[in-house]
Amino acid sequence: MATQATTSSGADSGKLKRAVGVWLLYAFIVGDTLGAGIYTLVGSMSKDVGGVIWLPLLIALGVALLTAGTYAELITKYPHAGGAARYVDRAFRVPYLSFLVGFLMMASGITTAASLANAFAGDYLNALIDVPSAPVAVVFLLLLMLINLRGVKESLGANLVASIIEVSGLVIIIVLAAIVFGNGGGDPSRLTEFAPDVPPLQGAFAASIIAFFSFLGFEAAANMAEEVKNPSKAYPRALFAALATAAVVYLLIALGAVIVVPLDQLAESTGPLLEVVKESGLAVPEWLFSLIALVAIANGALLFMVMASRVGYGLAESELLPSAFGRVLPNRRTPWVAIVVVAGAAIVLTFLGDVATLAETTVLLLLLVFLSANVSVLVLKKDKVDHPHFHVPRVFPVLAILASIVLLTQQSWTVWLGALAYVAVGSLLFLVARATRRRQDRRSAGSTSASR
Repeated sequence: MATQATTSSGADSGKLKRAVGVWLLYAFIVGDTLGAGIYTLVGSMSKDVGGVIWLPLLIALGVALLTAGTYAELITKYPHAGGAARYVDRAFRVPYLSFLVGFLMMASGITTAASLANAFAGDYLNALIDVPSAPVAVVFLLLLMLINLRGVKESLGANLVASIIEVSGLVIIIVLAAIVFGNGGGDPSRLTEFAPDVPPLQGAFAASIIAFFSFLGFEAAANMAEEVKNPSKAYPRALFAALATAAVVYLLIALGAVIVVPLDQLAESTGPLLEVVKESGLAVPEWLFSLIALVAIANGALLFMVMASRVGYGLAESELLPSAFGRVLPNRRTPWVAIVVVAGAAIVLTFLGDVATLAETTVLLLLLVFLSANVSVLVLKKDKVDHPHFHVPRVFPVLAILASIVLLTQQSWTVWLGALAYVAVGSLLFLVARATRRRQDRRSAGSTSASR
């Protein structure tokens, strides 16, 4: 609950206008959370857990809710802060730790874009046109790069429109599955069938890693804290309501897909929800649903590329990445070096991993970010501020830390190698930035001495 303090000036000051209420914030978080993940990963979950997809979704929801409590406290306590990197900086005052958390956020955006590019080039596109997937993924990312370079005018209104398009496709699937089930079709017994070649507990935890990918997005609302009216009350209400909405939708999607589509067919598809449309036999054109899914995937990929490039730009502005990442186009004022690097890295990753592996890598990266946020909230409990804010009981971030560690232990060595490669590259760039800054400081000092 929110606790009162003597003054609220800390929450009310800021450069941005507080114009976002609970419902608009709720729509924003729903739009970020209900994204491309569920369109692409139902089949991957089915490989690990058979028809019991609802179990890993519930596990992932539990972990998401625990971490959401941490974000609710940190965002309402520090409503001008810019995410986990800022919280780590406030808690530990170690520049490298702050950089690493920010760089992992950037890396998660790159990896997600690569995963969604491979998903875009899969079965949804093949329902419209038969083309090789590898060049499609590359062209897709290059087009998104050009849009990003030109400048993406983002607003809550645009996000709301994109959310309606994405949600409309999910509603279609829920309705189709309900009609099939209501007419006596499908096979509800699949809901209790585990994958035959995978131990149930192992499969549930493996699938929960993929399921967690579908709940990502709520942390992006941290960047809006300064524009929310009365964030101490609005943010927790909108956040938990949005996660509850996502959970209900995802569970209905999972139940419907398993009932309607044979498990082997579901597990092998890169467009699993399209299989629901096909198997339903109802009058929904496959091309129409494929277009909706492609819009959802493209919108998600673009948003993650925008996020990653802006994080890179911000790290350069903070002198934590080489200054080249801070270069902008003269007219468009977009961070062109960061945008090109993000797109180039994403293109390389499309050749190195499939949709599921890249999604698991994203989850690992963000679990590390969430782990840092949960530790930070415990450290910052002793830090008092002069405005009301949400309080999460200590037990919840402790449980979130334990749950994150459990999920991290379920990751494959391939995924861990990818994450370690990101850490190595990031650390090298951090050292280059520090060395460059020291040389510049010595030159400035030398110029000052000479002028005297």
